[in-house]
Amino acid sequence: MKNTELKQWILDGKLDEKLAFLYGSENLDAQKERYLSVLQKTLELFGDSETKLFSAPGRTEVGGNHTDHQLGRVLAASINLDTIAAVVPSSDNVVRLASRGFEIKPVDISDTEIHLEEKNTTESLIRGVAAGLKERGYNAGGFMAYSESDVIAGGGMSSSAAFEVLLGTIQSYLYNEGKVSPEDIAKIGQYAENVYFMKASGLMDQMASSVGSFVAIDFYEKEAPVVSKVPFDPEEYGIDLILTDIRADHAELSDEYSAIPNEMKGVARRLGQEVLSRCTVEDLLKNVAEIREKCGDRAFLRAYHFLNETRRADDEKNALLKKDIDTFLKLVRESGYSSWMYLQNICVPGSKSEQPVALGLALSDAVLGNEGAYRVHGGGFAGTIQAFVPKAKTEEYIRTLEAAFGEGCCYILKIRGVGGTEVI
Repeated sequence: MKNTELKQWILDGKLDEKLAFLYGSENLDAQKERYLSVLQKTLELFGDSETKLFSAPGRTEVGGNHTDHQLGRVLAASINLDTIAAVVPSSDNVVRLASRGFEIKPVDISDTEIHLEEKNTTESLIRGVAAGLKERGYNAGGFMAYSESDVIAGGGMSSSAAFEVLLGTIQSYLYNEGKVSPEDIAKIGQYAENVYFMKASGLMDQMASSVGSFVAIDFYEKEAPVVSKVPFDPEEYGIDLILTDIRADHAELSDEYSAIPNEMKGVARRLGQEVLSRCTVEDLLKNVAEIREKCGDRAFLRAYHFLNETRRADDEKNALLKKDIDTFLKLVRESGYSSWMYLQNICVPGSKSEQPVALGLALSDAVLGNEGAYRVHGGGFAGTIQAFVPKAKTEEYIRTLEAAFGEGCCYILKIRGVGGTEVI
């Protein structure tokens, strides 16, 4: 329908049910204003044209810290923070995308060659998603769109993956009758990020955003990961899932992030494999002397973390399937300890005066102790920490963390029931 008609639909409450499902009824009024604002901006840019609305969520990683890039197991969920777009179909092959805070050049996706000058740009992702679709036998075409996101950039919620999934979802509905599977959209997003954006990444971020809900993913078979939904909503157990933005810049930490998979793969090669998911703890222990000499102690410890963490992610899934919340929370705490002791993605090496992730975890421990759970979230070193907080302690927890990191640093997240989707 036309842009102005769509705005009237929202004003008349005809999208209330869908928006409440995506964001929670308590956020309905704010989301209606948000969508109306995006539609107004689209109207100003592209006129009163036929318009569609799309959404792709950010994600939260619950289990499997730094396991996806070694084809291990993870537990993740889509959340109620997302990237949305109002989209106007066009008859050419040019994607014209405007986004708050970004200058984005039009991209002619009839050209799917890799453009080196587009490295680390939004344009590269637009071109890469189109290329990935075509390589898999799908169609890709042009459109005009205005997009906004409330997924925290650099906050471990994967704003880039949400954007990639958004692009894939738009192309699926505009040019493929909505038939591109969530799994394919995720793989295409990862392909765009790895090959066109030229950044190494695992597949967890895109898969959690695209598939949606609370999911367990086993990446052992790289081209055919096993994805299973896990029925879990923390609120049913009287728990708030809280991410805290510790407001530390991760822009200069690419070497620290890259070192983790590189060191893990180095150990795997010493054990005669390409990735650690093909190895066992027994393999690691038998070869400890050689690994220490050839790879270093930290590499050994990171490999030790992986081999236990990938098993732990499966144990977490099984605990939730049994509705054994106490065991689940115990495993989450163990995951956090392993990331700190063995993976070592809490403090930037050499940094003495600034250790914000460690501080956030210490404050979490001070409030929660053995109630609930807390751990580093995502890549580590900066970004966010995650906590499962009994509702009776939510107010104290937020007050304590805000005292250190500033007002508004804590986000009470809702698990979203679907991944990338056409809203209307």
